[in-house]
Amino acid sequence: MFQKLVAIEPVSLVEEAEKKLYDYAKEVVLFTDIPGDDEEIIRRIGDADAVLVSYTSRINSYVMERCPNIKYVGMCCSLYSEESANVDIAYARAHGIQVLGIRDYGDRGVVEFVLCELVRLLHGYDRPMWKELPEEITGLKVGIVGIGVSGGMIADAMQFMGAEVSYYSRTRKPERENQGMTYRPLNELLEYCDVVFTCLNKNVILLGEEQFAALGSHKILFNTSIGPSHEIESLKKWLEKGENYFICDTAGALGDPSGELLSSPQVICPNASAGRTRQAFILLSEKVLANLETAVG
Repeated sequence: MFQKLVAIEPVSLVEEAEKKLYDYAKEVVLFTDIPGDDEEIIRRIGDADAVLVSYTSRINSYVMERCPNIKYVGMCCSLYSEESANVDIAYARAHGIQVLGIRDYGDRGVVEFVLCELVRLLHGYDRPMWKELPEEITGLKVGIVGIGVSGGMIADAMQFMGAEVSYYSRTRKPERENQGMTYRPLNELLEYCDVVFTCLNKNVILLGEEQFAALGSHKILFNTSIGPSHEIESLKKWLEKGENYFICDTAGALGDPSGELLSSPQVICPNASAGRTRQAFILLSEKVLANLETAVG
């Protein structure tokens, strides 16, 4: 059992899970706002030996150096890779601090989001219609860039609805090809498909000027990644053609620091995370508690 556990910011645990934190620490402190800087994070952690963090703050080496009691950092957010994490995992490992994260807890909401937005655009429900006549997903040429858990779920949903699904991944996926999905190199997929979904890890940028040239005109591009999967200037040039649509759930996934594209009629972005649902919070809570169970041994 830890002596003191501090959640330095809101970490989206359900009420029952918050109560269970006391099974793992003698003292529990839960902050309800986001800290403004490293010094505030250090103040909040204080002498705690266990820390919880969400995706809105960073725990870097500077923070950990000044909080020498830390033995465990629980990421209440997706941990895809050490490089993209908002915790300095390399420093933590070198200093005997255990870091555990979670993933795959909000994917169903993302699938519902892309289905909702795609159907609205194809049929012209409460927005301009993509083509002259309403279109079904049936027969639509759909490309998935990054076919991990969420990308695979989108691929399954599109195939179920009758789309012709192609995919690009760093490695071939024979099990997907056995399902009738076609592997294509990235630029070939972009040129061939009418609708493309980028489902990549945070900080992975695959779409630049060359890729948008391959994508061409009269296309629909979804980004379901946490951050942008594209170079923003290349996206702007692609949208200037006036025949393309870009769809994402949050401004972070759009990745435009100027904020200009949020008001573009060719950009559909409700700026609300599709994965933050009641069910996702329950699953997130279960995974955070399971990591704590592992940490206390």
